[in-house]
Amino acid sequence: MSRALFVTATGTDAGKTYVTALIVKRLREAGINAGYYKAALSGAEERGGSLVPGDADFVARASGMTETPESLVSYVYKNPLSPHLAAQIEGNPPELDAIKRDFARALKKYDYLCVEGCGGIVCPIRWDERKIMLEDIIKACGLSVIIVSPSGLGSINSAVLTVEHARAAGIEVRGIIMNGYDETQLMHRDNKYMIEALTGVQVAACVKRGDTELDIPVEELCGLFKEAGKIDA
Repeated sequence: MSRALFVTATGTDAGKTYVTALIVKRLREAGINAGYYKAALSGAEERGGSLVPGDADFVARASGMTETPESLVSYVYKNPLSPHLAAQIEGNPPELDAIKRDFARALKKYDYLCVEGCGGIVCPIRWDERKIMLEDIIKACGLSVIIVSPSGLGSINSAVLTVEHARAAGIEVRGIIMNGYDETQLMHRDNKYMIEALTGVQVAACVKRGDTELDIPVEELCGLFKEAGKIDA
C-alpha cells in the first residue's frame, strides 16, 4: 500500500515548498517511487496564456519528476491570495470530492506521496455556501502531517500553536523540520530545543540556507510517512 505525508507549515513563507522538494528529491534519488500532490495553489504564474502552478513546477524540477506541474495540482488560481478568496474572485471553487479523487489517483501512481498544503495549517480553502478548511482535506484523505518551521525569532510560539491546533483537530503530527537553520546561532539551537520540549514532537531535520539535500537517513524519512488510510466518502 502507498504511503503519504502532508507537509504543512507554521505560516506562509516558512519554506514549505522548498522543504517538500528536498523530501521528494531525497526519496527519488534513493530509488523510491515518490511523487507530489497539492490540492489548491494560488499565485500561479501566467505563461503563454496559461497558468503554471509555481510550487508544483519547483518541486518537479528540483526532484527530477517528469510530470507536468499542472497535473500535480487540482485547483490553480492566479491571484496571490488565500485559496478561498482567489476562488471567490476567479470562480472554480474547490470541491472536496474532486480533491479526494485526485489524491487517490496520485496514491495509485506513487509509493510515497508528499501532499503540500497552502500557507499555515489554518487556511480556508473555500468559503461560500460551502466551507472547506485545510484541515478538512487532511482528515478527508486520512493524512498525518509534518510541520515546516522557520528557525529564528518567534519560531517557538508559531510551532507550538501549529502543533496544538493540529492535535485539537485530531491530526497526528509526525515531526517538525526547521528551515533556515544555523547551528552556530544560539537562538536557533535553543529554539529547536524548546520546540521539542514544549510539543513533545521531534525535529526530524534541520535545513540550512541553500541546502540542496535533506540531511536525514532515507529510512528515517520513510518512517515519517504512514500507510494511506481509507479516504472519507
